[in-house]
Amino acid sequence: MDAVFRALADPTRRQLLDSLHARNGQTLSALCAEMDMTRQAVAKHLAILEEANLVATIRKGREKEHYLNPVPINEIAERWIGKFERGRLNALSDLKKRLERED
Repeated sequence: MDAVFRALADPTRRQLLDSLHARNGQTLSALCAEMDMTRQAVAKHLAILEEANLVATIRKGREKEHYLNPVPINEIAERWIGKFERGRLNALSDLKKRLERED
């Protein structure tokens, strides 16, 4: 679980996960097009995400497609958020979203 927290601590890696959430199965080239960094830097971030089991890859020919693996994030949510009253947290989250929409 520590590897997952370390991987999620970096905003660039969170951005990569958001990109895969929006469109799963992207190649390194496609992910690089959305990032303002070198191909090598993106590859290093993806390697850290793979080590934390947050990203899975499938090789298709010469390229690898990257897929989001939500299981480790769900395990964190169940362990940490589950300790608190989920109903109250959901109510606060809904209130926050409504207030942000009104702005």
